[in-house]
Amino acid sequence: MDTKRQFQGALLGDGDPAPVEALRPGGSSPFLLTAEHAGRAFPKRLGTLGLSNRDLNRHIACDIGIAGVTRGLSDRLDATAVLQTYSRLVVDCNRWPTAEDFVTAFSEDTEIPGNVQLAPEDIEARAREIFHPYHHTIRDLLDSRIASATPTVLVAMHSCTPVYLGISRPWHVGVLYDKDPTFARILLELLHGEGKLIVGDNEPYFLTSDKDYAVPVHGEQRGIPHVEIEIRQDLIESESGQAEWAERMSDVFCEGLGRLRDAGGI
Repeated sequence: MDTKRQFQGALLGDGDPAPVEALRPGGSSPFLLTAEHAGRAFPKRLGTLGLSNRDLNRHIACDIGIAGVTRGLSDRLDATAVLQTYSRLVVDCNRWPTAEDFVTAFSEDTEIPGNVQLAPEDIEARAREIFHPYHHTIRDLLDSRIASATPTVLVAMHSCTPVYLGISRPWHVGVLYDKDPTFARILLELLHGEGKLIVGDNEPYFLTSDKDYAVPVHGEQRGIPHVEIEIRQDLIESESGQAEWAERMSDVFCEGLGRLRDAGGI
């Protein structure tokens, strides 16, 4: 089957990448990694949504560096990873389809001209051809793992800008959680234990089930261990920084998994 062609429709066409990339679907690790904002692609039919090249390279378009970190983690852990390939300005795959910023017309201090006053059918096309295939891939992988009684820990990988609306963010890495902090608390202790990192406890964001989508739906609703990670983007802009953080987080995840097992959490 032509996997690209199966996603073509009103929005995606010839030459557009598939909306989801799955790495190591048969990976041996308990970790299943997701990256909702990894991509920076735009469907040809949308152009660049009226944005300049400068804006396309800013954090408003994607989570800078997180694709490289996630790929590195998948390699080091032999972990399944699911990456979303399109810019979050096309559709935000970590928002509910009913959310006002599911397809945002304004990001930080920048208007997104191609998203202003969209017709409902345009938003639906983005949901149908990008959002749903991405999350259906995660759902199907989790269904398969649960059916085979494969232990699973869901980790949503993200990165954050070091300055937001003029406010500096000191945290090197943030650990996010909502209703179940079990695995997050383990990771917070391990990261603090390194002694040289400024670690955010639900910083620079806090996770909620009405705002976020990936962790609440695929982690909380299923009752599997989960966490969201935010790494500061200036630390992972370069390939060397991505490799350094993939190695660091691989070690932390592995030790955290051992502690989770010891506590009977998996």
